[in-house]
Amino acid sequence: MMMTAIGLMSGTSLDGVDVALIKTDGRQVSALGPSGYRAYTETERGLLRQALAEAPHLDRRDARPGILAEAERVVTIAHAEAVAAFMAHHRIAAGAVDIVGFHGQTVLHRPAAKLTVQIGDALALAKAIRIPVMHDFRAADVAAGGQGAPFVPVYHRALARSLGREGPIMVVNIGGVSNITYIDGDQTLIACDTGPGNALLDDFVFRTIGKPFDCEGRLAAQGAADSGWLAEALQHPFLVQPPPKSLDRNDFASLPLRDWSAADGAATLTAFTAGAIARIVPLLPKPPQSFVVTGGGARNLTMMRMLRERLAPAQVESADALGWSADAMEAQAFGFLAARGLKGLPLSYPATTGVAFPMTGGLLARP
Repeated sequence: MMMTAIGLMSGTSLDGVDVALIKTDGRQVSALGPSGYRAYTETERGLLRQALAEAPHLDRRDARPGILAEAERVVTIAHAEAVAAFMAHHRIAAGAVDIVGFHGQTVLHRPAAKLTVQIGDALALAKAIRIPVMHDFRAADVAAGGQGAPFVPVYHRALARSLGREGPIMVVNIGGVSNITYIDGDQTLIACDTGPGNALLDDFVFRTIGKPFDCEGRLAAQGAADSGWLAEALQHPFLVQPPPKSLDRNDFASLPLRDWSAADGAATLTAFTAGAIARIVPLLPKPPQSFVVTGGGARNLTMMRMLRERLAPAQVESADALGWSADAMEAQAFGFLAARGLKGLPLSYPATTGVAFPMTGGLLARP
């Protein structure tokens, strides 16, 4: 039975809340509905940055000391507002939606310590929007020894089936962290994080010119990448580890940066993201014939140019060019995962998160 699901996603880029409606039975997607967005304010974004700074001290996934409690409250309110505005704009009644998939805001991801923390009060959200909410998707996988990420691959596979293309396809999601899904027919599904996405770049741009991100890659387009720094950074041990593997947003934050101009720094860090993505290709069973780029990085024209240079002769295109939604992809995925979770279907697999056997997940909060 097809369900109407709304997915919510607030990624490691800390930009805001994406909302998307899909119709799915947890196996196939029969329709992609409208999508929406609720930006975090500068005050909210600053609070979340403080929460990220405090989160490494956590040793329990349910602990909310200090600023984390306030950050969780703000995240919950922002998601409730995002859903309310989306449903009002599209004239969708609460009774018309079967389930909402709520990822929450990741503040810490340490799978080796069996610890992953996403803040957001699902019960409060369910009561505010009057719709059942599926949440806490990653915990079961991490508790079973998996990496707890990435979780979108099973949705990527559902979309890729509709393309009818030959040869391996790789979906590249560039959010705060970059991750890939390698799809070769119905039998081969491999996924992992590849390295930094927009996080290093966004943080650098914010520090140097006070902007939250490099819009369309315009700043990077004016600069020159530091080839010496890049050559050294691309030797990072993580980049040669085979999949599955996953990252915390700040795992590359300790890399020593040089005294670049704003433009040269943006060009260098953009090139680093593209280079780190390219480093995964030799670790895959076969080189992909086509790459589909989604997430905020798909809007960065300099990033897309650098990826085409690194990945030639393969085809590199944005998700939007295929009629998918680069902006709404992860939100759609969590609507899809909510439907799968309701039915007890697997969300993660040995070749996506490293878990020993396919795992379902998610908890249900009722209004």
